[in-house]
Amino acid sequence: MNKPARVEPGDGQESVWDYPRPPRLELARRRLRVVLGGITIADTVSGLRVLETSHPPNYYFPPADIRSDALITDDGTSWCEWKGQARYHTVRGADRVVRRAARSYPTPNPAYAELAGMVAFYPALMDACFVDDERARAQPGGFYGGWITRDVVGPFKGAPGTNWW
Repeated sequence: MNKPARVEPGDGQESVWDYPRPPRLELARRRLRVVLGGITIADTVSGLRVLETSHPPNYYFPPADIRSDALITDDGTSWCEWKGQARYHTVRGADRVVRRAARSYPTPNPAYAELAGMVAFYPALMDACFVDDERARAQPGGFYGGWITRDVVGPFKGAPGTNWW
């Protein structure tokens, strides 16, 4: 599959093809919310976002802004060449329980030290994820977990055939 052409961003938009590699970590500067089981399980204005070439932003929540009964540490880990070793979490909201639906980096690599203890949710596995009042769409595929909003344009990595981008 050939890489599609970069979508030119309009006013107030940013292209994921202008994001750096290695990824940049920055304050989100927006309200972020996650809903599961019909209840808000995470709500913050103190989030961080990770911006990496070809990926929509991944948003990270401080633990203090996540319901104390929403996360259960799950088995298994994965490795990111930039951030280090990820830990996975089962996410619970009311009567819904979803395994490996969030991840964190307990001891990230030094360049990403601000992520220590922060939690990122996979939007495809939640009822809804919001950036301000806009409902985010999930990044294609099940691995990366980016949040797509109208202010971010692609094409986005993650769909079948895009692994080599």
